Amino acid sequence: MLRWIVWRDLTLAWRRRADILSTVFFFIIVVSLFPLGIGPETELLRSIAPGVIWVAALLASMLSLNRLFANDHQDGTLEQLLLTPQPVFMVVLGKVLAHWIVSEIPLVLIAPLVGLQFDIPNDTLWILVLSLLIGTPVLSLIGSVGAALTLGLRGGGVLISILVLPLYIPALIFGAGAVEASIMGTTPAPHLYLLGASAIVSLIFSPWATAAALRISVE
Repeated sequence: MLRWIVWRDLTLAWRRRADILSTVFFFIIVVSLFPLGIGPETELLRSIAPGVIWVAALLASMLSLNRLFANDHQDGTLEQLLLTPQPVFMVVLGKVLAHWIVSEIPLVLIAPLVGLQFDIPNDTLWILVLSLLIGTPVLSLIGSVGAALTLGLRGGGVLISILVLPLYIPALIFGAGAVEASIMGTTPAPHLYLLGASAIVSLIFSPWATAAALRISVE
């Protein structure tokens, strides 16, 4: 069931490649505006790089949250998935995993390239990729709860932002903190451990909360 849902969502995403490209281009444009506006001040660019890249990744991931369940809800597929004998949280896990692969993995792969604009050292670029690789699942998992709660509501995109942005703050702090610690020459391990703990907690609780929210929204 999990494999089928992931494969189905990946196939549908490939047919709507413009949605993926819009998220990637938004991330690149937002990150690139800061070096252009600030100028070639190396120390200043390095100091703001962690926060800028992580905030841009956070905002870019939110662009696709509204489509996580909306398309399946409109054509009735979501109701059929909820009626299957399989646990609903497995359905949620499959859709969140597909969303992470489609919307977050491209940002992780592009992050080292945009990081070069801030003159980030090579060692720190690996920490940036690692922090995004650990932290972006948190964004997808928490975002799925907001997407399920606002399913079918008018202006759902704005409501999702209001619901999930406060919950994104720990991931933002720990992810940006790991990169900043590497730039400052200290160990990023504590921040990465806390970010990994956030990912584990989100993986445990978010699918159950999303499944309950989907039942409420569909009913």
